[in-house]
Amino acid sequence: MQPEDLVGHEFRQAAEDGRGEAAEPLLRVWLAAGGHLAPARAGASPTPAPPELRALATDLLTALAALPHPTSDTEQAPWATPTPGSRGLPPVSERGGVGELSPTGAAGTRTRTPSPAAAARAEPEPRAKAGPSPASPASAGAGAGAEDGGAEAAARAVKPAPRAKASAPDPALRRRLEAAWLGRAVGCVLGKPVEKLPLHGIRALARAAGNWPLADWFTERGVPPEVLAAHPWNRRSAPTSLAENIDGTPEDDDLNYPLLGLLLLQRHGKAFTTADVGRLWLDELPAGRTFTAERVAYRNLLQGLEPPATATHHNPFREWIGALIRADVHGWTNPGDPAAAAAQAHRDAALTHTGNGAHAAAFVAAATAAAATGRADVHTALRAGLAVVPPRSRLAEAVRFGIGTASDARATGTDFDGVVDLLHARYGHYHWVHAVPNTAVIAASLTHADGDFTHSVCRAVSGGWDTDSNGATAGALAGLVAGSPDALPHRWTAPLKNRLATTVPGFDGIGFDALAHLTAQEAARS
Repeated sequence: MQPEDLVGHEFRQAAEDGRGEAAEPLLRVWLAAGGHLAPARAGASPTPAPPELRALATDLLTALAALPHPTSDTEQAPWATPTPGSRGLPPVSERGGVGELSPTGAAGTRTRTPSPAAAARAEPEPRAKAGPSPASPASAGAGAGAEDGGAEAAARAVKPAPRAKASAPDPALRRRLEAAWLGRAVGCVLGKPVEKLPLHGIRALARAAGNWPLADWFTERGVPPEVLAAHPWNRRSAPTSLAENIDGTPEDDDLNYPLLGLLLLQRHGKAFTTADVGRLWLDELPAGRTFTAERVAYRNLLQGLEPPATATHHNPFREWIGALIRADVHGWTNPGDPAAAAAQAHRDAALTHTGNGAHAAAFVAAATAAAATGRADVHTALRAGLAVVPPRSRLAEAVRFGIGTASDARATGTDFDGVVDLLHARYGHYHWVHAVPNTAVIAASLTHADGDFTHSVCRAVSGGWDTDSNGATAGALAGLVAGSPDALPHRWTAPLKNRLATTVPGFDGIGFDALAHLTAQEAARS
């Protein structure tokens, strides 16, 4: 949060969004005064700047924000500030596909997909399934009997605000959502130990354990000490996310934000505002659990700023990945309606992100909404996501490149390492948490995996950059496509023990079956 670090990241952002030449004189002033460039991988420099340098950094942040953005024409969403039912978004077909935006952003005629209740009538009832882990605090006194436990108790424990009458939750959707929640957790935990490591470090650790191409949890077993010394695990994650010590699902922001999204919908419904998101965060999200753009927006809220200024004031992280990791819940609760999902995700994102940061959230939400129907394969879902991204934006170009490169590799039987090398050669100049390269590797991994769950999460994590976020998003979408928690390999789901740790109030220890029930309830609400 120190201005002397933020300004370094803002100079980097300026170089990425076309303001680099205009920012050059300001950069010379900054360096001549003794300032430094952005920390390459860590969030903050170790020594605070003296007062005069910190004041200069603050002034430069303001001056950089005033520079014109050459990419504003190509990267502005054609639907600007979306609202529920926005008609500026792409049309949805009966099969869950989405039409392409025209160059001017106009959409064709919209065809309404069947409601979740109608879809449920067309699908067989799921077979009986074991109840949640007794460790879940929400499991007491529900289901067939008080002693059995069940997800329904969680619905009573976290009661939504009174709103329009809801239809009954779709049982088939609930099964898909449980697979999605589980998939998100698996991918997140898989990527946690190697978060912040460079690509060659990830490969070295996995190869030393005989786990490359990546196909299982990371482990220290059998890895030579010199390899561990050269490529240390993420110090906060290794104690809870290596194969030898996973015991339930540890807390992570990639799982906290979907919980907050669920709370948001329970309290405000699908017509929530960006200001509602901010108030919810102040009420329920500890400041210490926020990072990058979210932490800057949190600070801006406390300083009395309101959206959209919360996303833009001295926020060089506004195109990073934070909004993308909040997007799944908006797709989960709008099955078959990618347009509505993208609109919700964009309103959520507007608290913290702009440009490609917000477009990445809309992309994931729309793709997730298409997959949530149970009728779209992963390639159809990705097309649905791409349809809501400005077609000439850097994000759209990166997603198209990721999908195209992975498709070519899959067609020729080329392994995923070659795809990753091309992605890093093309987008390696971005910060490792930026939305552009990370969305590209998510799209590439899902494409190359062709719907296979294990391949989806392992490719996403082995692609480097923001490994836990990429694994989580790929795992959630692959879980939806798999269609049921029973379709996910036991070696992935068993160590998580149907138990999620979190500091989001009311959810610590909850099971993924309970979360699926709560999410299905919100999907059924108008």
